[in-house]
Amino acid sequence: MAGNKALTAADEYQDLLLESPGFPEFLLGLATISASRLYADGSPLECSITVESDGVPSTVACSSEKGRRLDETQYALDAGPCLTALRGQRTVLVNDFRNDERWGQYLDVITKANVHSVLAVPIAAAPASKAALNCYAHTPRAFDPGTVALVEDHAMSMSRILRLALRLHAPEVFPDGLRAALRSRAMVDAAVSLVMLQTRGGRNDALGLLHIAAASSNRRIQEIAREIVDGGRFPAPPAGRQG
Repeated sequence: MAGNKALTAADEYQDLLLESPGFPEFLLGLATISASRLYADGSPLECSITVESDGVPSTVACSSEKGRRLDETQYALDAGPCLTALRGQRTVLVNDFRNDERWGQYLDVITKANVHSVLAVPIAAAPASKAALNCYAHTPRAFDPGTVALVEDHAMSMSRILRLALRLHAPEVFPDGLRAALRSRAMVDAAVSLVMLQTRGGRNDALGLLHIAAASSNRRIQEIAREIVDGGRFPAPPAGRQG
């Protein structure tokens, strides 16, 4: 029976590759398939797949908007479990972010998103590229040893089709301008999450505070966001501009 399941998965991957117009669409399909197949603690997971070439993300595909935001925040901060798994080519398990101190400001962002445990697993890819599957769960200790083994097997099952896709479809490497824009947007998202933590307010209120801080100091909102992410706190308004 296990062989039949593997054959079904292989056929599904091949159909996906044949029907996808490009590499980003193919990778999005893999992320969606992963989310439909994988469960932890009886609940579905939010899954993402990242392919990195020459030390920068070439393609990031997520099964949900939340997963995309969390992945892009990792790249803005250049830190997180998915990047660690991808660059080190090893499985990274976070049982409970509330008791983990490995990734600094990213911890505040991810706990605000109500994600408590993460499993990141490398996917063997082409020699010039690295890839990883990231699985987000909303409960602590969602990944028992059996689930970890299941996710690792799933990542291994995708390896061959991913290598083939990398030969057929060159991954879409972000131009410098677009890569900078993605990092900038992720930086603002990370800062908004940190302000929400500090003020215990909503997203719109936090974003409004960023705009006020930028206007009162005559700086770009991205600069204010960088200060917050680097320092972990909301900057004080300039003298004479309070209120």
